[in-house]
Amino acid sequence: MTHRILVLGAGYAGAVATGTLARRLHPDDTEITLVNAVPDVVERVRMHQLAVGHTLRHRPLARMFDRTHVRVVIDRVTGIDVTAKQVTLAGGELLGYDELVLALGSGPAAPAAEITGETVRSVGSRDEAQRLRSDLAALPPGRRVSVVGAGLTGLEAVTEIAESRPDLVLTLHTGGSVGTGFSPRGRRHLRGVLTRLGIEVCEGERIESVDGESVRTAGGTGRAADLVVWTGGFVPSPLVEASGLESHADGRALVDRSLRSLSHPEVLSVGDAARARGPGGAPLRMSCASGIPMGWQAAETLVAELHGRTAPTVPIGYVTQCLSLGRRDGVIQPVHPDDTARRTALTGRAAALTKEQVCRGAAWSAGHPTLGLPVPARAVEGREEG
Repeated sequence: MTHRILVLGAGYAGAVATGTLARRLHPDDTEITLVNAVPDVVERVRMHQLAVGHTLRHRPLARMFDRTHVRVVIDRVTGIDVTAKQVTLAGGELLGYDELVLALGSGPAAPAAEITGETVRSVGSRDEAQRLRSDLAALPPGRRVSVVGAGLTGLEAVTEIAESRPDLVLTLHTGGSVGTGFSPRGRRHLRGVLTRLGIEVCEGERIESVDGESVRTAGGTGRAADLVVWTGGFVPSPLVEASGLESHADGRALVDRSLRSLSHPEVLSVGDAARARGPGGAPLRMSCASGIPMGWQAAETLVAELHGRTAPTVPIGYVTQCLSLGRRDGVIQPVHPDDTARRTALTGRAAALTKEQVCRGAAWSAGHPTLGLPVPARAVEGREEG
């Protein structure tokens, strides 16, 4: 009997999982279907570049999997019934499965402020980045742009905008402090770059409201803003929690070390959709650094079990945090496996080049998931055959 494997989402985690499955499983034994809302892989780590006018390379899913037995479906998932083992698509198609790989990712978190008007944008998705691109292009010189949030996304967005549009007045707002999680060397360099680019930094200011002309802090201070870029983090797809899977309060599915759902073991959750434990028990952060190895782990879990073996589990730890500060500067912060900073840091032009290579490597992993296509093994009565 053909085993039906359904993969939802073709971000970094979903693309790697699908490619690994296609490479390792025989078409006579398995039927693999990949569902994605758009026809190509989106490099979300480059959305700040798209927002300022850069052209990004297209990576069509149809071309990526054209030499495999993967069926690619371009449609939006609207419902997941884990009891009936069935997924509903916006176009009306119903897809059944024996095993489900849930890789629906995340989207930008809603602003934690009262919003009036249409001046708030984000770089959390391709559509949002393109809207921001149009708005930035329409701003005349001298207008004010506020970026809210000083995590990696906010820092990359504000420096990219400042470098590409030095004629705008940029302000970075954060309720905490800039460079949290970096080493002293990394923080010093980051602050130096913000100063060099003319970005005003407002720390310890939580934005309470935004209208078409200003942002206002919880303390009542108002600052002029013609456009606001909100980078307050990401939230997983609401379909994860709505599906009935056992989930954490943050909306991510709870999984074991092999990435199987704690409540529905026929579902494997990966990437931003999963709350998986990392070194020291802390949850893995939402990132391609987590998603790529999680995609591989989920696929190897399925391959091993279909071949009658115990699924291997490889601990996922971190090596660096990579931050671009425009196209010519950056910080590469070496970290311990639990994501805490080491004492040193690589900065400047060398860091920018390293970050670019990291982004290219992530895109290559997602865009070439079936490279080489060795003859897949067949699962016959629990044994592998070449």
